Amino acid sequence: MALTDKVEIPRRTMALFFVIDASGSMDGSKIGAVNTSIQEVIPAIRDVSEENADAEIKIAALEFSNGTRWLTPNGPVPAETFSWNFIDAAGVTDFGAACRALNEKLSTKAFMQEATGSFAPAIFLMSDGDPTDDWQNGLAELKRNNWFKAAVKVAVAIGDDANKDVLKEFTGSMEAVLEVHNSVMLKKMIKFVSVRASQVASKSLNVNSAGNGDAQKQEELNAALRDFTQEAAAVPDNSDDGDW
Repeated sequence: MALTDKVEIPRRTMALFFVIDASGSMDGSKIGAVNTSIQEVIPAIRDVSEENADAEIKIAALEFSNGTRWLTPNGPVPAETFSWNFIDAAGVTDFGAACRALNEKLSTKAFMQEATGSFAPAIFLMSDGDPTDDWQNGLAELKRNNWFKAAVKVAVAIGDDANKDVLKEFTGSMEAVLEVHNSVMLKKMIKFVSVRASQVASKSLNVNSAGNGDAQKQEELNAALRDFTQEAAAVPDNSDDGDW
């Protein structure tokens, strides 16, 4: 090989996890907004992946209600080939089961087994209510997972009945918990968070330890969330979409 030949370095992978409450209280405009927004934001996530020389972005999705179901059972799917299949909402809110399912797949023996290596994932949780199962033990198990510890995390509390304290326990801070009360803002929030979390989590940082880098990424995302929330609050909502 000549010295002038271009050597292509394999990109690492960054997985964006959507964790979606599909319980009965999400039925109607809530789950409709979630479905539409994820479908519409996929092209933007593809662009982030294509423009990133360091990381390829892949997408995984988990829904929970009466138990859990992976929409990507074979592992995260490359953004360029991922397509969203609309989900329905019914049943209870088995959040603890969702934590256990996520814990199982956040492993080099499961969804984190990329040969080229993986960045810590971005995890995006959406819920509108209270867990109906043993969520404390499920979340405690998940919190011991090193991939989860390192992940960039954000949660959206949908409507007044969402338990923000539970979502705070998941993300680690209230700064990473956003509150939304109508479908117009929910759509804007899903699109913003999906793209920004993908950008932040797939970035290479020059730091002395992985822990410092992970904390730096979370703080960068939290700052972006603060700016987004402030800007959204400053813009009057003139839509006819009523609050939930």
